Amino acid sequence: MPVRPKKRLGQHFLTDPNVIGKIVAAVGAPEGAPVVEIGPGEGALTAPLLARYPGLTAVEVDEEAVAHLRARFPSLHVRHADVLALDWAALAAERGDPLWVVGNLPYYITSPILFGLLDAREHLRRAVVMMQREVAERIVAAPGSKAYGILSVQLQLFARPELLFRVSRHVFRPKPDVESAVLALDFDGPTPTGVDSDRLRRVVRTAFGQRRKMLRNSLAALDAPHPLPDAYATRRPESLDPAAFVALTRALYDGDG
Repeated sequence: MPVRPKKRLGQHFLTDPNVIGKIVAAVGAPEGAPVVEIGPGEGALTAPLLARYPGLTAVEVDEEAVAHLRARFPSLHVRHADVLALDWAALAAERGDPLWVVGNLPYYITSPILFGLLDAREHLRRAVVMMQREVAERIVAAPGSKAYGILSVQLQLFARPELLFRVSRHVFRPKPDVESAVLALDFDGPTPTGVDSDRLRRVVRTAFGQRRKMLRNSLAALDAPHPLPDAYATRRPESLDPAAFVALTRALYDGDG
């Protein structure tokens, strides 16, 4: 019997087969599609995923967990790698393009993983990921709400996020202090064109970095080549929908509008 890997920082293992089954069903990949599980740990999701998708690839950074997965699932393609440094383009070229991603994300690196998926979106079809409920709710938040922010704008512009269901903290070992939720991100929809994504991200981050201030104050630090249009001057970032941030970025850097 393979020895269980030790729990890592921020990692909580799922124990409820009903929740596991719902996550696996939510992946929705067709037969033979290249599915990638990130951070499988002990393999609670891996077993039913592998049964449904025999070509499953697991990306795991912990050496002990990698050994455990290889011993428990001899047919599993295990990639010993840090998901934050993963070359998604190379993996897609090797396993098939586009990729379908699934995983239980460690709380402390959820945002970097999500931004990594966004950067690799041309190689992805869908991601079904579990995270802290508060983060999932921020991602799907509407403009004007307290939860609306950087993650909301970026993920709503470059993916189609949907909060699928909430998960009680009582179905994990050890039990976390917070509730979780499962979120789907679909990457097959239209995305903004005619705007530099790095500039857009900079504008969004700068605006929400001082979200209580009017944009004429918070965006002064950008030193953009074009002045802030008067229509935005007295507005605060949470009042702009994602499309408005695209228009604002074009105005600041291209003089469009």
